[in-house]
Amino acid sequence: MTLAVWLHNLSPILVELGPVPIRWYGLSYLAGFFVAYLMVKRVCRVGISTLKPQHAADLVVAVAIGIVLGGRLGYVLLYKPEMLWEFSNTLPYWDVLAINKGGMASHGGMIGALLGCLFFAYRHKHNFLYLADLFAFTAPLGVFFGRIANFINGELLGRPCDASFPLAVKFPQELMDADPSLLSKVFAALPPPGSVIPGLLSWDRWTVVELIQKGDAVVSRAAEPFLTPRHPSQLYAGVSEGLVVLAVLAIIWIKPRKPGVIAGTCAMVYAVMRIANEFFRMPDAHLIDKEFATLHITRGQWLSALLLAFGAVLLIVSMKSKSTVMGGWLPTNKQAAKA
Repeated sequence: MTLAVWLHNLSPILVELGPVPIRWYGLSYLAGFFVAYLMVKRVCRVGISTLKPQHAADLVVAVAIGIVLGGRLGYVLLYKPEMLWEFSNTLPYWDVLAINKGGMASHGGMIGALLGCLFFAYRHKHNFLYLADLFAFTAPLGVFFGRIANFINGELLGRPCDASFPLAVKFPQELMDADPSLLSKVFAALPPPGSVIPGLLSWDRWTVVELIQKGDAVVSRAAEPFLTPRHPSQLYAGVSEGLVVLAVLAIIWIKPRKPGVIAGTCAMVYAVMRIANEFFRMPDAHLIDKEFATLHITRGQWLSALLLAFGAVLLIVSMKSKSTVMGGWLPTNKQAAKA
């Protein structure tokens, strides 16, 4: 017996408070930063730390600013530089600032977070690599929350798979980048637009997607046969790039380590997981024809390869250094660790 492919009909909006929509994506960031605060505070309280628990929030704020700025600028520079000169007639006018339309790069976010750690370390006289370890330890849960939000939003779509695959999903968001021939077939299968939405004269991509997200049975049944079964790559990434990376770091940081060991390990394990997940994730629509077709390497993979090399160098240098061990998330004998 073959399970039916699930039609993705989740809304990116949790609730609308008047004119203000509360989106799952924004909540994922808030959840990530709050959990990061709790984790940093615990390490500062029970581990070997120069950062006092009451200052954990200050570090998280500095890193959060770096993540948002770095993630957005990283997406623009690494994936869509044309946004630098694209403007619109609605707020915020400049596409670089239109975060509400999506577009964040995890690699850029990492660089921004490290710059936030560097700024905080310089200003408050802390070991930069230790702060980088704190960020690395908390980052995987943030990645997990973010990938779940990506799945709810129906973005970062997976590659096509067989309809018999138990986890196969059909995403209506596929229509946003569909070619005109596919759209014409979908629109032809739909009932007259005015019969669904009074006053609507013609169908468009956004309207069809939004109606499916709202659970409109008529539009869903008409559009579903034209959608492609896909891997839920966002969920794969949430587990591997998030939970698996966190598990590895938690095991290593049961006891204090030399500054940089956790950050280097995080970079390496995340890079390996990301390289693997790229085989299940579609490249961004505007990059499909610009990937390294001959080698079958995506942009995310070669960026992760650089991250893997960086992590390996950082780990080797950190382990060979004569630095005092720091951190640890389980209660430890601090005097013995210092000796």
